[in-house]
This record gives sequence, structure tokens and C-alpha cells, in this order.
Amino acid sequence: MSVWGARLVPVLHQAWRRSLQVRVVTITLLASSLLVGGFAYLIADKITNILLENAEADVQDRLNSGAAYAAKQLGFYHKPEEAQFQETVDGTVNYLAGGDPQQATGVVVALIADNADGVVQPRTAPAVDDFGSLISPELRATVAGGEVASQISTGRLGETDTKYLAYGSPVPTQFGQVELYYLVSLTRQDATAADARATVVGTGIALVVLLGLLAALVTRLVVTPVRVAARTAQRLSAGLLDQRMAVNGEDDLALLAEAFNQMATNLQRQILRLEEMSRLQRRFTSDVSHELRTPLTTVRMAADLIFAERDGFDPAVARSAELLQTELDRFEELLTDLLEVSRFDAGFAALDAEPTDLVPVVHRVVGRLACLAERVGVTVELDLPSGPVIAEVDPRRVERVLRNLVGNAVEHGEGRPVRITVGVDETAVAVTVRDHGLGLKPGEEKLIFNRFWRADPSRARQTGGTGLGLSISLEDARLHRGWLEAWGAPGQGAQFRLTLPARAGDRLTSSPLRLVPADARLPCGGPREGGLLAIGQGSAGVLAVGPAPDGRAEARP
Repeated sequence: MSVWGARLVPVLHQAWRRSLQVRVVTITLLASSLLVGGFAYLIADKITNILLENAEADVQDRLNSGAAYAAKQLGFYHKPEEAQFQETVDGTVNYLAGGDPQQATGVVVALIADNADGVVQPRTAPAVDDFGSLISPELRATVAGGEVASQISTGRLGETDTKYLAYGSPVPTQFGQVELYYLVSLTRQDATAADARATVVGTGIALVVLLGLLAALVTRLVVTPVRVAARTAQRLSAGLLDQRMAVNGEDDLALLAEAFNQMATNLQRQILRLEEMSRLQRRFTSDVSHELRTPLTTVRMAADLIFAERDGFDPAVARSAELLQTELDRFEELLTDLLEVSRFDAGFAALDAEPTDLVPVVHRVVGRLACLAERVGVTVELDLPSGPVIAEVDPRRVERVLRNLVGNAVEHGEGRPVRITVGVDETAVAVTVRDHGLGLKPGEEKLIFNRFWRADPSRARQTGGTGLGLSISLEDARLHRGWLEAWGAPGQGAQFRLTLPARAGDRLTSSPLRLVPADARLPCGGPREGGLLAIGQGSAGVLAVGPAPDGRAEARP
């Protein structure tokens, strides 16, 4: 295949896949070409057969009358050696050929006497050299046997090779039998058939082209509004909510345009209403959070005084002071989380990235949660690289994400060890937090990052969480252009993976650590270890995650 052909094939394939008009016109041209070509072949063949049949009928009539005339002229002779017999043969042939032996009529007449060979000279009019080569031995033998026969052959009747029709008939005489042959040129019939074929082919090509143009015009009338609707829908999806289609006429396409415009209007109205409600909700959350700060500060001061003097109270009042202090801590944490959520919703969250070693960050998180882990009987295990793990991240936000992940793992670990693993490669760093608690039911890994969602609302909450921790952690990961994903199975615990680019702003393509734990038990009939696909929420929404050939987890949006 040439270079141009190699370049043209992908272009044609792309046009075929993307253009409905190209497909319709191409199919119309192919179908019409086959149909018109078939009809053209049948018509041309029919015309050729008619011309040949007419030529054969004409030659047969002339042969029958010529045979009768020759039999009458030669019937007076008892022997071919009689005087003037050859002159009679010559005169008969000339008469049957048209009277004038020099006049070209397109017909060659020959009279041969095989049983008197050497006595009667073969005679042709007009004269033809080597007449014997123009008649096949089979035709000559059939005519000599007393039957009328014919053949179509090509030979030199004049100065050029000519396609001709040869007919032979026996002529009975008193001394035996002679053979009369008519050779008729088919040049005129061939020319007529060629003209008919050219006319049919030209008409067919013109018809195919007209059908292609008609198909292109019809499909354009249909496809153009669809393309306009697609472009308008793309603009609507890009946020240009005032885009509408032009309505022309009252046909089905106009009805489609009106329905599309009505849908766009309703969508615009609903989106504006939802945006307004979302704006009011964000403003309400922000205002309430700020307004509650002042009374909370006053209540906090009074509660701190009461909590400091609780040893002098009776046991019931002392317990109430402790509960008040605990609930105020939870209330203050909730306000802090609501303020953070409002900043994310308003788009005011900013990333303060700097080169940071994640190993000390992990140690700080574990140290701050050591009391909680000791209280619930959970051991925290660390699997850290021997050297530093440097990445351009916001250390405050990364520490908050890890604190939420480790805190949840400790709380839901059911007294079993929690393992924290840190991995790094050339483009990314990752931290996994593995617990062996109740785990997640199928589908919950897509809901766990929703605000205020809990896998088990009836479970006793040791840490008094607000239900916003994982949601805020997900936003922190997205702010880094990273991933925060979850895996879990009933009875096998859960594992969360935080993957961040090593350089701020880079795009992630894989993670140094696998999402599915190596000790996970796969369901019967499922893929072998290392082949499970898990679903998790990441920076691009829902991600399908599975291990790469080198053992790393590979993410595919």
C-alpha cells in the first residue's frame, strides 16, 4: 500500500464512524450501483441477443430462398462436367450475392461441391482468399451431411478481421449435392450493441450519481438539525444555559427543536434554582457557623470553669460537667468542619504546597491518636520506607486526611491491629490505612465519602465524629489533584489509599501501593489474587482500580 493509501484509510474509517451522512450516501451508492449495474447488464445482453436473432432470421430467409434458386438453376444438369455448368455456378453465386460481384453488400455467398471436388471449382462472391479457413470443419461436415448449420466466428472477410455469422445449407442436384454458404458480417450489429451498452452504462452512472446526490440532500436535511442539537447540547453542558435551537416550519424536525428548547428552558430554570438554593445553603452554613462562634466561646469559658472545679461537686454534677465538656468539644469540631466545607463549596480553599517528608507526618498522626488506640485496645503497626518520603504537599491538609483515616480505622478496627503503609515511586507517593473490622458492604465504597453518611448509624461512636471527616479528606485529596479511594469486604475490614503526586500539579496515572490488600480473601469463582477490580471515589469521580503487572495499583478513570 502506498503512503497516500496508508494515510487515506484512517481518514475514511474515521469519516465512516463519525458521519451518518457519509454512511447513508455510501450505502446508497453501493446499493444503487449494484442494482443499476445488474439492470444495465440484462438490458445490454437483451439488446445483443435481439440484434443477433434478427441477423440470424435475415440470413435464414436469404439462405432458404438462395438454396431454392440454386437448386432450380443447377437442376438442369445431370453431370458437373457438362458445358456451361461452371458459368451457371458463377452466375448463381453472383446473383445471390447481389448481382454485381464488385458491389460490397456485407454478404459473402459461396457454392461448393464436395462430391465433385476438382470438377466444380468453389465459387465465392465477392471473392475471398482461402475461403476454407472461414468455415470450420464441423460446420462443413454437418452441411455435407444434409443439414442446415451455422456458426459465429472471426476471420478476414475483407481487409480486416471481422466477426461474422456463417450459415450453410445443402442444395440437391441430379448429380448429387452441393453446399451453399452465406457469410454475413456482424460489424453493424456489434456497433449497435456497443452503442446500446455505452448508452445504458452512461444512463446508469448518471442515475447512480443522482441517487447519491439525492441521498446526500435528504440526509443533510435530517442530519443538520441533529448536529445543531448536538452542538447546542454541548454548549449547554459547558454552562451556556441560554443556547437554543432555531425552529423552522412545523414538521417533525421543528417539533424536535421545540421539544429540545423546552427541555433546555426547564433545565436552565432548574439549574438556576438549584444554584440559588446551593448558594443560600452555603451562605446559611457559613453564617450559622460564624454566628455560633461567639456564643460558643462564651459557653466554652463557662464550661472550662465548671470542668476545672468538678472535683468539688457531687458525682452526678461532676459527670454532667464532663459530658458538657465532651459535647462542647464535638460541637466545636462540627463548626470547624462546617466552616471548612463551606470554604470548599465556595471555591476559596487554597493549597499551600511545600516539600514535605511524609514519614514525620505519619508519626505525628499516630502519636496524637495513641490515647484513643490504647483506650479501644488497637495496635497501630507502621510499614515505612527507610529513608524520607518527600512530596510537594500541604502538610496541614495531608495530616488532617491521615488523622481522619487512622481515626476511623482505630474506631472501627474491632480491637484488631491497624496497619499504615507508605510507598513512593518516581511520580507519586501513597499511604494506605488497613483495618480488620466489619468492613464495607458492596457499593458502600462509593457512599462512604458522602457527607454525614455512616455505614452503621447504630454503632457507638468512640470519637464523636461529625460525619464530615472523609468528605473533607476527599476534597483535600482533590485539591492536591490526588486520589482518595476505599476498599472493603464484609468481615475482612477495609483499606483506604491516599495517592498524591510527588510534584504539585502533576497528573496521576498510577499509585505506588495497591488498593486491594494482599491478605484479602476473594469470592469463589472470582479472579485470582491481584486481579480484583475495586471501585473507589477519586479525583475523577468513580475509578476502576486494579493491579499493574509490576504489582502496583493502576487507576483507570
